[in-house]
Amino acid sequence: MYKRNAQGWSKHIDFMVLDVIVLQICFILAFYLRIKEWIYSYHEYRTLGLLLFFADVLVIVVNNSLHDVIKRGYLREVFEHGKHSVYVLAVVLMYIFSSQSGEFYSRFVLGVTFALYVLLGYAVRITWKWILRNTSFRRERNNMLVVVSEANAEKLLSRLLSDKQAGYEIVGVVLLETTNLKKINGIPVVAEMKNVSQYIAKEWVDSVYVDAPVNDKRVVKLMDACAVMAVPTHYHVPYMTRPGVKRFSEKIGGTTVLTTAINYATPVQTLIKRIFDIFAGIIGSIIALLIMAIVGPIIKIQSPGPILFKQERIGKNGKHIKIYKIRSMRMDAEEMKQDLMSENRVKDGMMFKMDFDPRIIGNKILPDGTKKTGIGEFIRKTSLDEFPQFFNVLGGSMSTVGTRPPTIDEFEKYHFHHRARMAVKPGITGMWQVSGRSEITDFEEVVKLDTEYIANWSLSLDLKIICKTIGVLFTGKGAM
Repeated sequence: MYKRNAQGWSKHIDFMVLDVIVLQICFILAFYLRIKEWIYSYHEYRTLGLLLFFADVLVIVVNNSLHDVIKRGYLREVFEHGKHSVYVLAVVLMYIFSSQSGEFYSRFVLGVTFALYVLLGYAVRITWKWILRNTSFRRERNNMLVVVSEANAEKLLSRLLSDKQAGYEIVGVVLLETTNLKKINGIPVVAEMKNVSQYIAKEWVDSVYVDAPVNDKRVVKLMDACAVMAVPTHYHVPYMTRPGVKRFSEKIGGTTVLTTAINYATPVQTLIKRIFDIFAGIIGSIIALLIMAIVGPIIKIQSPGPILFKQERIGKNGKHIKIYKIRSMRMDAEEMKQDLMSENRVKDGMMFKMDFDPRIIGNKILPDGTKKTGIGEFIRKTSLDEFPQFFNVLGGSMSTVGTRPPTIDEFEKYHFHHRARMAVKPGITGMWQVSGRSEITDFEEVVKLDTEYIANWSLSLDLKIICKTIGVLFTGKGAM
């Protein structure tokens, strides 16, 4: 039976176990330095020890803290382990604060625990990586046969052999073409396509790696023979090699498919993001109602019409949605837009931005040339007009963090690569908003920032953007 390699965080269960043990050891040492007694004889500290365990595991799973842990260099490991330690400490402090149990715990014990954890945890990770790289301790190796064309053989074997943590030993290569070659990259050519099945049947072969066109009848016959012999095969999909794209297999309608995507979220990550959006949606909607109660009458006086502005936009993957904003423009703003296109700061017309927009409520140019602003400019500068979009967040058509939803006319001008920014739900804030907002007038730069956000998405990145957004709101930097 084939033993499949672990995926995701479970791929590094050994690191997880070591991390949990190290944290508990640091906790015990810190307590002993302070109290000179066995820590788990105290009920409150048994609870805290259990909390440390769950917090450590939770951060590893949700934040994917062990991603590429084997490949990390010394400096990157310092940063990643330090960041992980801060997140674990944050979870613990949130529990202590919410349960109002701070009086039961020594700040010295907590401080020393995490100081030791940063140092000892880093040392253990580096040591364990050295052991894995220099021994075969990690997993039992299996003998693998490689089937490949002569043109691709050297490059493929170099890649396979460079994986020092691989659980395989390449024992032979089979070329699609008839050749006189005896060895490639030090690996012997052991058979030809016409007799490879017989070779596998008689020799010690645990699995077969196939890099060949699937329409080659010899390849189909070989893979069928391997299935009959219960020898696992790994088929390389050669045309899915675009860099920056994530690939994974899954089941759809009872069939196994290879899926490619710019990024993906696990069910747990999706659930956490949605729960956060619901909480943010509730709080934001309450704030939106309060803002509307205050500025609504002023808007009504300066520009008769509804307080809320409803507009059709483009949401995730081209879905049409209706978004809500506090109306900051005159009722005839859309009609005026066509006459003002020549003053658009975004020259390619992919977005519409003006230095001084006469469509905004209260904006006037006086006879002496002075530019006068009103309530509309104020709520836009302070981003108060965006708060009703929390209604959309609560309803699920938007998220707290995402990409800016384009208007229909903007979306109709999109080229292929612009479509990438629609791969997530639109958000109230995002990478573009915290990187300059209206100061960025190059739409390609907006697309680059949004695509970067999607490709590198994580829950921690969302949290970072939210924190930056709060700073932008207070400074008003880039608002328009």
